[in-house]
Amino acid sequence: MNRHILVQEQPFDAAAEERAVRAGNPRVGAVVTFLGLMRDINEGDQVSAMTLEHYPGMTEKALAAIVDEAESRWDLEGVRVIHRVGELKPEEPIVLVTVASRHRGDAFRACEFIIDYLKTRAPFWKKERTAKGERWVEARRADKEAEARW
Repeated sequence: MNRHILVQEQPFDAAAEERAVRAGNPRVGAVVTFLGLMRDINEGDQVSAMTLEHYPGMTEKALAAIVDEAESRWDLEGVRVIHRVGELKPEEPIVLVTVASRHRGDAFRACEFIIDYLKTRAPFWKKERTAKGERWVEARRADKEAEARW
């Protein structure tokens, strides 16, 4: 299977990653992509920047375990997960999950599963910069509920 997991500071090209997940594989009949972007508002406050921190080595291992779980549940041909760290500004891409499979159902479910698990199981920490100062972003109940569906 075509598998690629990265944690990086630099921006990525979502279209190029989507092409790469299916390149040279005529079995692929569906590609589903989730692209997460930095928003300029959270909890009613304007957010001017966000710093994402992670635990190197542990983060990649957690992401690999999430992809392993997806592969065990669905028939996949390829998965690409890229998550940025460092300082981000509104509208910048944060995370990309691209899944290729023979059929759309597997691609949709696996993509949604990966992003739901990533939000709760991968060791990332977010600090927002607002007019009121910096603050750490707490885990959202909705993310835990999304994870529990699986």
